[in-house]
Amino acid sequence: MNKQKATLLAFTVPLAWGTSYIFMAYLMDGIPPVTIVALRTGIAFLVMFALFFPRVRRPGLQTLKAGAICGGLLAAVFLCLLLGVRYTSASETGFLQSTTVIMVPVITAVLRKRMPEGKIVAGVAVVTAGLLLLNGGVGQFSAGSGIMLVSAFVYAVHIVVSKSFVERVDSISLGIWQMFFACVYASAAAFLFETPALPQTGIQWGSLLGLTLICSAYGFVMQAYVQKFVSAETTGFMFSLEPVFTAAFAFVFLGERLDFLGYAGALLILLGVMCANLSPKPSIREKTTHGSDHGR
Repeated sequence: MNKQKATLLAFTVPLAWGTSYIFMAYLMDGIPPVTIVALRTGIAFLVMFALFFPRVRRPGLQTLKAGAICGGLLAAVFLCLLLGVRYTSASETGFLQSTTVIMVPVITAVLRKRMPEGKIVAGVAVVTAGLLLLNGGVGQFSAGSGIMLVSAFVYAVHIVVSKSFVERVDSISLGIWQMFFACVYASAAAFLFETPALPQTGIQWGSLLGLTLICSAYGFVMQAYVQKFVSAETTGFMFSLEPVFTAAFAFVFLGERLDFLGYAGALLILLGVMCANLSPKPSIREKTTHGSDHGR
């Protein structure tokens, strides 16, 4: 695959993720949240398992252990996303979830016991200002916003943990088996704490399939695939576009509007996320040595 085609495909990933909040908003009307997580991850596992059957049919013990850990984290992320959509707007949840991008390097810096880079510190400061504006100022922080920040943090932990695992196990296999374990955990919790229910309308069934096939199956697999062919800068920008697509879809399908402070805060969050993704231009020597890495 050439770089131009890979870059085009890369931007379909945040487009797919941006639809997830709309699907979740439709599903939350009548279906318990943990049940939605179980259905989403279960169907995604079955679809991806069928597609990659020869590659994932015999997972090793390390893959299953990694899948069990990552699956627990992923189930928690999906549940927080649903609760976030229940208690705040889809537009806000998209921008709040994007803070994962700056939490990952912060967590990595803490684990390595060193200060984050200057661009990360600047990104955190700008995002913090954006969060205050998005929530109407100090003292106005909503429960939904808090849940979404927890979701962003757990997802950041998931990224860091899965990154360490893919150095030892197959990434596609891990991605699929984590869905299996997420489904197991969510199914058990649903029967313990909820009254499970299936979608009752065509819109709900369509939303469930969209959430499963577009956001989970396509989004996760395509993300892993295109990252082999595009630069780190493109990957970072790809993550940054998710809340933009989310806000656009929420505007069209849910009729959501932010007030002036909300839009200003959303813009600051987006700028902070993009700031954290800035990479210094490589030197001539680096270009000569590593210039072929992005197109392999």
